[in-house]
Amino acid sequence: MLAAERQALLLDRLARDGKVVAKEIAGELGLSDDSVRRDLRELAAAGLCQRVYGGALPVSPALAQYAERRLVEPDSKDRVAARAARLIMPGSTVILDGGTTTLAVVQALPSTLTCTIITHSPTIAAALVPHDGVEVFLLGGRLFKHSAVTCGAAAVEAAQAITADLFLLGVTGVHPTAGLTTGDVEEAAMKRALAGRAADTYVLASAEKIGVASPYRVLPFDEIAGLITDTAADDPTLAGLRDAGVSILGLGD
Repeated sequence: MLAAERQALLLDRLARDGKVVAKEIAGELGLSDDSVRRDLRELAAAGLCQRVYGGALPVSPALAQYAERRLVEPDSKDRVAARAARLIMPGSTVILDGGTTTLAVVQALPSTLTCTIITHSPTIAAALVPHDGVEVFLLGGRLFKHSAVTCGAAAVEAAQAITADLFLLGVTGVHPTAGLTTGDVEEAAMKRALAGRAADTYVLASAEKIGVASPYRVLPFDEIAGLITDTAADDPTLAGLRDAGVSILGLGD
């Protein structure tokens, strides 16, 4: 079997099963483990899969540039955002992560809401300007242009001075075994720093983020209060997340 044929088969299995286990595929095709791993490395280098220990998972479409991500599953993001907005209570202090789903949360907030919102996203801060009752604190640091957020040592240090009731966390991948992931190591560190300053952390998980993975782990599941998603209740990935102990808030909850 030619390399191109093997790689096409691997991508088919990834789309069908949501994962590729290198040893299983090697045994099925009569190949060496090294051949399969080499194919997976080439596919990962082309951005077609996310390599993990023992195989590969689907790559997250949320790794695209910020402007492109606004076009990915906008209806799903709006539904998740509307549910998340209900968690923000009058008078509370809330940390909002950066990202397109969090921007949809801002757009879903009642115009009469009074609260304090802390963010490391200039985009989120600007979107909150019309909300007269919302006090806005913007955390400074190096601007990570891919996600339009600040991160790095200065931003992490600024985060240590805040305390909040709630953190709405954005990630690029949610997977039962790979966990909560994102595409940049410093951004992952900033998300952990913000989660450490809030009483409760909820993950915003629109449809394109379920069952996929990115390179860098953000938090273990036992450090979040729950996951907000509009993914169908019978999706097998949600069953895997529940088995991992994740509390899931659907649109009807």
